[in-house]
Amino acid sequence: MLEKGIKGSAAVRVTTENTALTMGSGELRVFATPALAALVEKACWQSVAAELPADCGTVGTKLELRHTAPTPVGMVVRCECELTGVEDRRLTFTARMYDEKGEVGSADHERFIVDNARFQKKADAKAE
Repeated sequence: MLEKGIKGSAAVRVTTENTALTMGSGELRVFATPALAALVEKACWQSVAAELPADCGTVGTKLELRHTAPTPVGMVVRCECELTGVEDRRLTFTARMYDEKGEVGSADHERFIVDNARFQKKADAKAE
């Protein structure tokens, strides 16, 4: 059952593949902001996945991200998140991100619970 207070985490090592230079979000060999956004989404969806009804998942609908410090290649970035709100199918989270030297960002994230098959069918219909 989904209730406020569920916590989760996810981590990723900074490699050349997830730098700003490689991802096209800048010119530096530091952890890219789009990669930080993906880490937040991963931590949040995974934190509640086991509590969802069968055949349901969540999709991200809003992300307010603050990327406040750089992380070089080789370091690990981790995200710690908490479910702070449950309103029908709408879930809200707060997150903090850290590397080995301290905080590198924070976020507020919103996800909605969806029926996976129905959602995929709707998306696939756009390609027809």
